[in-house]
Amino acid sequence: MRRAISLFIAVVLILVTLGILILASASSTKYENASYYSMRQLIWLALSFCAAVIAARLDYRIYQRLAIPLAAVTLILLLIVRAFCPEINGSHRWISVAGFTFQPSELAKISVILLFAWWLSRNQRRINEFVRGILIPFGMLGCFVVLIIIEPDFGTTLLVSCVAVCMMFLGGSGIAPLLVIGVSGLTGVAWMIAMNHERMGRIMAFLDPQKYEQDEAWQLVNALRAFASGGQNGWFRGQGYGNSMQKYHYLPEAHTDFIFPILGEELGLMAGLIVIMLYLTLFILGLAIAFKAKDDFGRFVAFGITLMITIQALINFAVVTGCVPTKGLALPFISYGGSSLLVSGAMIGVLVNIAHSGMGGRSHSFGSLFKDRARKI
Repeated sequence: MRRAISLFIAVVLILVTLGILILASASSTKYENASYYSMRQLIWLALSFCAAVIAARLDYRIYQRLAIPLAAVTLILLLIVRAFCPEINGSHRWISVAGFTFQPSELAKISVILLFAWWLSRNQRRINEFVRGILIPFGMLGCFVVLIIIEPDFGTTLLVSCVAVCMMFLGGSGIAPLLVIGVSGLTGVAWMIAMNHERMGRIMAFLDPQKYEQDEAWQLVNALRAFASGGQNGWFRGQGYGNSMQKYHYLPEAHTDFIFPILGEELGLMAGLIVIMLYLTLFILGLAIAFKAKDDFGRFVAFGITLMITIQALINFAVVTGCVPTKGLALPFISYGGSSLLVSGAMIGVLVNIAHSGMGGRSHSFGSLFKDRARKI
């Protein structure tokens, strides 16, 4: 298990280092000071390192007592950001403090994981009851989802909901009620999208990007051009570090949500595949940590964190390659974003603590990892 922990940390460090390097290139055209974003990201990285170290040293079981208070604080922050904070780029997502901004929706990611892990670990035997297995957990999720979606932030809403449903499924919830809730939620989101001209435009741009190349599909088309440009000198070479053309205001979010196309353009296919393999490695190692966790709470937390990071990366990959409509989700550890980096660092620290606590214990099979689910398989 020590080797797994070391490899896990090494993978995260590689992603963070690669993120700083690509960010320095992708953001070099945004300000007269070419290092503006990379220097700010380094500050957040230092804070994230501190958060990871603290979380790694704290016994993860303490979060069972903190799950409800943390959820309450997060909901209050989500209310504040929607009611009192200014609109930026059409959304109310950021709280500004001393020149730095923070997204409460990022805090909601870890809050939902801890809250659901706490609830599932206490109610697994009654998970198929309507009140304890459906009404209460999805009522808790609804409080977060409603406040996030009215910011509006459809990407984080989808991500948090997906992870929560996966945790419920792995905790023993029946497939039928989860499908009903999932379809109902997607229907509501689809209705909200249909009523919003801008977001409906994104759907149309996804279906026919060439037609909307100068409007809603501008980011997607230029992202695809970045990937194509990365293959002009051979699939494995790219244009060379710092030689991206798309970062010169062709790709508006080159340093945040669409940083992966810049990586592909400059470093080529091989670098892109390596990044994907690194996230796959995180997923596998996260599962291994969950298998070794000492108790149900630790297993659910480990699984939730693993899913939150890897599903977010998967959605980002799907968006920038045109596999799904455009969503505003950063690539964990690589995209610019202090809130995302800070929360991701804290989650990594929690996962490392769970791994250390499980050292020397017996490894669980998939069936024994989630007992109630195993009885139904």
